[in-house]
Amino acid sequence: MSGLILATVAVMLTSCAGFVPLYAEPGVVGGLERIAVQVPDSRTGYLLRERLDDAFGRDLGVPPAYRLVTRVRESRAALGRRADDTATRYELALTVSYDLRDAQTNARLYNNIVTVTTTYAASAQPYAGVVATQDATERAAAQAADEIRSDLAQVFADRGRAGAPGG
Repeated sequence: MSGLILATVAVMLTSCAGFVPLYAEPGVVGGLERIAVQVPDSRTGYLLRERLDDAFGRDLGVPPAYRLVTRVRESRAALGRRADDTATRYELALTVSYDLRDAQTNARLYNNIVTVTTTYAASAQPYAGVVATQDATERAAAQAADEIRSDLAQVFADRGRAGAPGG
């Protein structure tokens, strides 16, 4: 029985020849961990930087080869109205434009914009309203960071050389 299982696993592994997961390539991980993130001085900027630093696996002991300069814009819109003309829900739109720059020369190597939206319930209770707003901001920052990480990982993978997104 164990021989059959081993044979099946061996066949399955050989069918994956040539397959390399995006995040397993040394160039991708090596490039991402050398990105220092620069964000606006705001709560949303802080949340975005924390998520990006975690996603990139930033090694603070190594000087960065790249800087990711971000600009954040938030907008909130009321959705649905009660009889007293107060909103029942809100939509938060978070737009992050970013430039990947060479840390030495400050040359722009890549730029893009991501926009994410999330909704949250309005509350008549002040504290509940604050918590709902903060939760929506955290979710939007996390989603934006995930999209930026995926985009930059693809950039590093497409360039083919470790740490050369501008090449």
